[in-house]
Amino acid sequence: MANQTDQLETKLNELFVKNAPELPKGGKQFLVQYIPYLSLLGGLLSLWAGFQIWDWAHKANKAIDVLNQLSTTYGVEPVSTDRWTVALWFSLVILVITGAIYILAYAPLKARKKAGWNLLFYGLLLGILNGIVGIFIDNYGSGFGGFIGSLIGFLIGGWLLFQIRESYLGKKATNTKSVGKKS
Repeated sequence: MANQTDQLETKLNELFVKNAPELPKGGKQFLVQYIPYLSLLGGLLSLWAGFQIWDWAHKANKAIDVLNQLSTTYGVEPVSTDRWTVALWFSLVILVITGAIYILAYAPLKARKKAGWNLLFYGLLLGILNGIVGIFIDNYGSGFGGFIGSLIGFLIGGWLLFQIRESYLGKKATNTKSVGKKS
């Protein structure tokens, strides 16, 4: 599995670094400096969003139960069934895992370790996986349009992530502090 991930990383590096416009050095320096905080914030927001989805689904189920009881009382067919679909569970799990990954990436990113960059890379892959699965799950709510949104996010996020990758590769990581400074 690690070998396949390394091969994918190499191919994406070609796509996002060798065959794409380069991010200016000031932009790279800014990203490297602030990405640990952005990762932490993104992780916390993802976990919060996961809780909100879970809470919303529970409230919706309670409201549906009340409506179904009223419907049954008045001799009408029940309004709806449980809203906890496979798609909702899948989305919730991906959201929570991604949030946890981004939070776990904070310390290694701050220390400019490749492990932190790898965690962001895995989060990026989870995002596109969520978009791909959204095409195939009935009533997922996003369908092909959601996939296009995920693909755009993957392309932008991948480009930014791979533009700063060199800052997390061993010896070069120590040189990123001098990026933009005159020698």
